[in-house]
Formats: sequence, structure tokens, C-alpha cells
Amino acid sequence: MEKQQPQNLILDLTLDFSVAVIEYAEQLETQRKFVVANQLLKSGTSIGANVREAQNAESRADFIHKFKVAAKEVDETEYWLLLCQRALTYPNPEHLQKDLQSLKKIISKIIISAKAKN
Repeated sequence: MEKQQPQNLILDLTLDFSVAVIEYAEQLETQRKFVVANQLLKSGTSIGANVREAQNAESRADFIHKFKVAAKEVDETEYWLLLCQRALTYPNPEHLQKDLQSLKKIISKIIISAKAKN
């Protein structure tokens, strides 16, 4: 029998966000907006990949570094979504922007908490 892993909120949230980004990028691709779709797909799914990678960090410093990379990907994703929001011919990314703000706060708190531990 396989041992059940404890639930990890940030892993679940970033995975769900990645799926939503994929679906939005596919919507952009149907409208032939390939460049933005590709950029958003890369940065938006990279958030979760870096958070997942942090789970196997070799040290606290490595853990913090991986979360800082995830935070940078959040910022880049925020840029692409803002661009989509302002471009009149793009579908509204508001649902992604709301979810991203939640992720941004959680990731920031994790970094602050990890730095505070001695």
C-alpha cells in the first residue's frame, strides 16, 4: 500500500494555477496569439515547477533561492497577464490575475518565514 503524502497547499495551488494557465494559453493560441501564449505558458507553469523543486532543497538557503525564483516567475507572469488585460483583442485574464495575487502573497510569506528561522 502506497503511503499517502500530507497535503501541501502551495503545491496544490501552483499546480491548479499551472493548469489554468495552460487552458488560457490554449485559448490565446486559438486566436493565433502565439508569442504571448508561449511566454505566459513558460512563466506561469514555472512558478509551480520551482515550488516543487524547493521541496527537495539541499539546504534552507537553497529552499529560499528556489522560492525567490518562483517569485520572479510570478512577477513575469503578472506582466504578461497585465499585457493581456490591456490588449483589447485578448480574452480577459482576470481570474488568473486574482489567483496569481494569492500565490504572490503565499510565496512571499514562505520566503519571509524561511529567512526568519535560525
